[in-house]
Order: sequence, then C-alpha cells, then structure tokens
Amino acid sequence: MTLILGLESSCDDSAAALVTSDRRVLAQAVVGQNSAHQPYGGVVPEIAARAHVEILPGLIEQVLREAKMTVHDVDAVAATAGPGLIGGVMVALLAGKGLALASGKPLIAVNHLEGHALSPRLADPDLDFPYLLLLASGGHCQLLEVAGVGDYRRLATTIDDAVGEAFDKAAKLLGLPYPGGPAIEELARQGDRAAVPLPRPLVGSLEPHFSFAGLKSAVQRAVASSDFKPADIAASFQQAVVDCLVDRTRLAMRNSEAPTLVVAGGVAANQAIRVALASLAQGQGRRFSVPPAWLCTDNAAMIGWAGAERFAVGHFDSLDVPARARWPLDERAEKVRGAGVKA
Repeated sequence: MTLILGLESSCDDSAAALVTSDRRVLAQAVVGQNSAHQPYGGVVPEIAARAHVEILPGLIEQVLREAKMTVHDVDAVAATAGPGLIGGVMVALLAGKGLALASGKPLIAVNHLEGHALSPRLADPDLDFPYLLLLASGGHCQLLEVAGVGDYRRLATTIDDAVGEAFDKAAKLLGLPYPGGPAIEELARQGDRAAVPLPRPLVGSLEPHFSFAGLKSAVQRAVASSDFKPADIAASFQQAVVDCLVDRTRLAMRNSEAPTLVVAGGVAANQAIRVALASLAQGQGRRFSVPPAWLCTDNAAMIGWAGAERFAVGHFDSLDVPARARWPLDERAEKVRGAGVKA
C-alpha cells in the first residue's frame, strides 16, 4: 500500500488530501472561493491565485493533523501541474516541490484532467481499462478512450465553449449566482424543458466534436425577448445540453469498443446528465460508471489517486517540472477548427 499527499489549486478550489493505493481517503479538505468571485460572475485569476497562497498551507497542515501524520509518512507528493489558471497552478505545484524536497519524497506532477479521468477508479474498484470517458467540466468537454495511466486517445473535443462554461454563461444571463451549473439545475426543476426552442449544435452531424457557443447565444436571445419564464429557459437549456452530450457520446461509441462508459468532471454532478448517459450506456449494452458528486468537482483526492496510479507504474517527476496553462491529455491529437485547439 502506498500513501500519497495530493494538492490541487488549478482554478478556484484549494484542496489537500491523503489517499492510499487501496482506495481510502484518509483525510481531505477543500475550500472554495465562490463568494469572492460571485460579484464578477466568474473566476478572476489574480483573486484565485492570491487566495490559494493564503489557504493551501493551512489545508496541508489540516489533513496531516487529521490523519496524525507528517509529510515524512507519505510515499510521494502529487500536485496539479496544469492545465488551469497558471497563477493558481503554480501554488500547488510549488508547494508540492517544497514538500518533496524537504521530505526527500518523490514528486508526481499530475495533469488535472488525468485526475478527473482516473477519479472514477477511486470510487469504482471494478472499473478496468479501457473505458470511454466523457470529461465534462468548466474548462473542458472531451470524449477520450482511456487505455491506461498516461495512455489517452481523444475522440472529440469542443470547438468553442466547454459545457461547464456554457452553464456559467447561461446562468449569468438569467441573473443566477456563480457557479452556474448547480443554479441552472435547481431552477430547471421548476420549468418546462420543451417550452423554449433552443438549438442543439452539431447534433446529427458526423463531425465528432462539441459546440455550445450557439446554444449560449440562443439563451441570450430568449432572455432578451422576455417571452419565456426563467425556469423554462433553464430547463430547456439543460435539456439541450443533455441532447448534445448524448448524441456526441453515441457517435463516439462507434469508434470505441471500450465496455464501460464513464463520465467525470464537474458537470458530471448534474443528475439529468447522469440519468441520460446511464440510459445511453444501457441501450448500447455497456456498463456505466460515474464518481460520487463530491469527486466530480475539483478536489485533491482525485489528484492523490492519480498520483497513486502513476506511482504504481513508476511515473515520477523532477523538481524542475514546469507549471502548464495548457496540457492536453492526448498530445498526439490533431488540432480542430475553432477554439478547440485549447484542448
């Protein structure tokens, strides 16, 4: 059994966790910054980075104290090294480097997306490689075939907005608080999902990718028209997103024989999306796996688990490993049209 200290600060959540290779989370702590960013309707990078500097050291001390351990008791330190807001990414990575140097333990620089990609295996002991992954978050929307640790084949990505970004923008248009995903989901329960005619970009297309910019613009027009109730707009928007995700995932299944469909990332916490994708998997004769909601949003347990997975195959990093604002899981993937080159 190995014990990994995981650190996370890639966006607006500061987090630390102690995770074992036999899937136990011995201690974890997450502090969000929603109240600091709500007045702006989204994350302000400089505010986020300053908060990480103030918060993360205390969280590290907290989880070690809760587990009655010191950094010398861990087998390695795993820290997010990207992608994300570069000022924030640097905080966890530099903290990880300092702890690794001081304790003489190995450093594992974790791709934040790999943290999400492997997190279902922390919660689901029966989830084996390979699997088809829908990674849906505030900054990313991708379909990948996960063949093993560090072995990813991208089948689709977004050509403009990520799905979580679309949720946040739609929520802002409706006057809902940040973060937008939970706010949209709550309001949608009171609305009619068929009330507002919204587009489903790329649905039915043989192009494998996602697009949400046009849907966001349609929500803007619906709000400006004053013809629809906010709850109906929220419900119709959420249903449009569900339809897009299901259609694109169904298309990806044609190019993957992986026996399990997995969804991870912050958007995976949305219940309507979970139900729809579970139904798709069942209809295609595939197993379905999704982490619990707490493991979908940004956290350090997934970074610690990714560190444990990388430790098991001997993947370590030197202390000069850089922080990266951009870091695709599949570095061999071809660039796509539009803003999808970010992914």
